[in-house]
Amino acid sequence: MAIAIILILIVVASVLFNILAPWHATPAASNWGSIDTTQFITLVISGIFFIAITVFMAVAVMRYRHKDGARAAYQPGNKKLELWLIIVTSVGIAAMLAPGLVVYSDFVRVPKKAYELEVVAQQWQWAFRFPGRDGKLGKSDIKFADSINPFGLDLKDPAGQDDILILNNEVHLPLDKPVKVLLRSKDVLHDFDVPQMRGKMDMVPGMVSYFWFTPTKTGQYEIMCAEYCGVGHYNMRGHMIVDEQNAFDQWLSSQPTFAQTLAAAAKPSRDSVLEKGRLLVEKYGCNACHSQDGSASLGPGWKGLYGRTEQLADGTSVQVDEAYLKSAILDPKARRVQGYPPVMVAYTLNDDELGALVTLIKSLGTARQGDELSAPGEDLAAQGQQLAKSFGCLACHSVDGSKGVGPSWQGLYGKTETLEDGTRIKVDEDYIKESVLKPNAKIVKGYAPIMPTFTPSDKELSALIAFIKSKANADADTSKAEPGK
Repeated sequence: MAIAIILILIVVASVLFNILAPWHATPAASNWGSIDTTQFITLVISGIFFIAITVFMAVAVMRYRHKDGARAAYQPGNKKLELWLIIVTSVGIAAMLAPGLVVYSDFVRVPKKAYELEVVAQQWQWAFRFPGRDGKLGKSDIKFADSINPFGLDLKDPAGQDDILILNNEVHLPLDKPVKVLLRSKDVLHDFDVPQMRGKMDMVPGMVSYFWFTPTKTGQYEIMCAEYCGVGHYNMRGHMIVDEQNAFDQWLSSQPTFAQTLAAAAKPSRDSVLEKGRLLVEKYGCNACHSQDGSASLGPGWKGLYGRTEQLADGTSVQVDEAYLKSAILDPKARRVQGYPPVMVAYTLNDDELGALVTLIKSLGTARQGDELSAPGEDLAAQGQQLAKSFGCLACHSVDGSKGVGPSWQGLYGKTETLEDGTRIKVDEDYIKESVLKPNAKIVKGYAPIMPTFTPSDKELSALIAFIKSKANADADTSKAEPGK
């Protein structure tokens, strides 16, 4: 009886959840509301079967439960029941498949005057191409792809010279104009998905797939890869911005053509070297793992990286110079920065390409060395804050009092902490220095012994301590706080 009641409660809860739950499909921003209708039909039909089967199970459990002296009846077959099951099941499957086939037929039947957009996927980034004034996309082949020609356009095809190239993860589209989306992948299986547009399709290497839609609402919509494509899959995102026609035309006119890209690459200037570096970043998907704005990512960020001293996974340290950057690109697992997984693949670049990437990284800022930390007029605490970011300290130690992997630095200096062995210690300069150099010697109670060993210079230690001091409260109340809090 209890099992039957549980089954009935599952049915009731499932129905109420689907009716009352706040999680529903996002409003459609295109002409494909019929996809939502098809999904709803599928949900209703599968829901009816779910309810019928579960209720039947509950009735069977109650009616045919064990009774003393009762024997089970054996029935080798029931052709009438089997026939009805086949008919009902077939009707249900057909009712779910038929709307989907009709919608898919429309999904790939492109209007004659549809605007063309090519989407090119590569681990782990998006790139886009529009036809130029001639209204035709040039021929392309992966064998033509290189750092200057990442789309692999055929140089002999005049139709490709005026093609407009978008080498970043943001693309604009005009409002209320049908768009034919051509999809191709340069490496592995991807899936182009814009949920609000109800546009989603696999991108298979060696094939060009396509669908179409008409954007019906202005705004910014997220592009996602909906097929696992490697370690950076989670970060393969972009944005589709739907504009009024005038705004779209203005944006499109500001984008470079293929001919302009080739001309810029032929100019021997520092700007062209930087541009070549940016093209290489787009080609190899470096920005999927390495940020250029200082934000955290799968690999070390490039902002302020050049000239910085990094701790390696083997416990040694290295200064990030040209030689280290080149070796890290060619053999990334040989000297891996501490705290990052060994997931980067090795690349085989020539000297010009390596030089372009190094020049780009240099252009994103140079870190100050430890000997420069005490430059006159500079704030030591601010320097310590910069070091805390460089060493990754703030990933485990908060500065606002919130709970982290390690003790928070807010109000830490001068506080009395309880250690794992039960002793108590006052957090002063000597204790902080020892905790940085030998983090497992005196572990605060309640925290795991996972902090790696660092070897900063005396000046770097002084700067870190100054920063921690700046986060301490002026009064003595902090020393009364509970240990480990």
